[in-house]
Amino acid sequence: MPARVCCLVLRPPPGFAGAICLQSHRSNTCVPYTQLEKTRGRYNGVANHPHDLKGPTMKVLPFPCTRPAPEHAAEVAAPPYDVFDRAEAAAYVADRPLSFLNIDRPETQFPASQDMYAPEVYARASELLQERIADGTLIYDAAPCYYLYELTRDGHRQTGIVAICSVADYDNGLIKRHELTRPDKEQDRVNHIRALGYQTGPIFLAYRDEPVLALILDAAKTGEPLYHFTDDDGVEQAVWRIHRTETIEAIHAMLERMPSLYIADGHHRAASAVRAAHAMRAEAGAAGTYTGKEPFNYFLSVLFPASELTILPYNRVVADRNGFALNELLARIAAAGFTVEESADAVEPTAPTTFGMASGGRWWKLSCTPELSAQATAAGPVAALDASILQDHLLGPILGIGDPRTDDRISFVGGVRGTDELVERAGTNGIAFTLYATSIEQLMAVADAGLLMPPKSTWFEPKLRSGLFMHRIA
Repeated sequence: MPARVCCLVLRPPPGFAGAICLQSHRSNTCVPYTQLEKTRGRYNGVANHPHDLKGPTMKVLPFPCTRPAPEHAAEVAAPPYDVFDRAEAAAYVADRPLSFLNIDRPETQFPASQDMYAPEVYARASELLQERIADGTLIYDAAPCYYLYELTRDGHRQTGIVAICSVADYDNGLIKRHELTRPDKEQDRVNHIRALGYQTGPIFLAYRDEPVLALILDAAKTGEPLYHFTDDDGVEQAVWRIHRTETIEAIHAMLERMPSLYIADGHHRAASAVRAAHAMRAEAGAAGTYTGKEPFNYFLSVLFPASELTILPYNRVVADRNGFALNELLARIAAAGFTVEESADAVEPTAPTTFGMASGGRWWKLSCTPELSAQATAAGPVAALDASILQDHLLGPILGIGDPRTDDRISFVGGVRGTDELVERAGTNGIAFTLYATSIEQLMAVADAGLLMPPKSTWFEPKLRSGLFMHRIA
């Protein structure tokens, strides 16, 4: 029996000290109203009280979803398109004909010599999508629903709300960014969206924890999941379809009160969806058909509470020592404000302002001196990030990496890949650096300040699978 959530529909009177109760077929959960007031300083319950809202409200809506038939969900679900290089993507889909990566990376359907950005490549993605719809692998669910998407690995569980978010909220800064994007990477996904008429890559968003919303979601998850499987990486995936009107209204009422959302992962997917929306809006305006209600005014997202997220380090490999002999390099690093200690083992930092460095099969631990730490902290939330300290005081001035976004001498390796790969990539003359993971609090502080983090500052795990949810915009 699906979960049922009942919501309060009356404004509590002054001095109300009762409780708001959430009911499912398995349990009743009550939350003291005084606890809710502590959460936000004004009414923040399930009821919809527009007069309580201050400023613009967040538009996070249920939507008609194209998704796999339940019996095909495990085969369709694929890692994100951007965690593979071209050869890796081709190898992955070789024996996985239903994997959504075939559609997300359509160049895999062509010889390696094919221009992966040619129009015919995007056209092939559209053909594959329509084939999967025609053969019943993918189905269109016309009822606007929210979905709950739960990922579990090694005992850690996180639950996100699958919804569509407003392009206007992105444009107005209610959905906050912390990274720059590259126009060429945006254009690839814009072309993909326009060719398919769908957004297929969900944007990974975070929100500050809301205790009442957490209770609503827990109650909604007591029914049987729509999908439940374990993926190739050992992550348990479960999805619930939220279709009851009162539950949808309860979730919607909580979401619209959020003062902001934060892009955790997927800045390029978000920017691409927004660019496509702006182009389609201009076309509709020129044709005299624009209403503001078109699906392209929203983009596919999954929203997670910040406390449930896991961020791993995003490590760096520099191709060479910038002409320095090893001893000279170590001396320059020490002069820049780091203590340098050789280590017999690989160094994976366990605290901020410490780094591991590997070159020629040897490892060193680098630690910021108190003076360097104080200098970085005083310079603001971006300069205090470990990725900024490494860039500003070592990679830039010593190794000559001026702009890590464009310098082809530097590459980035997610912490999930481990230190052996770093050593292998560094080889004899290159240098690998391990970092302490950025915290979600640091990410939010930077975004709240309207600032930008260095590129590749965060690596979120587990990654969201592609192909489980699609938003039709054309």
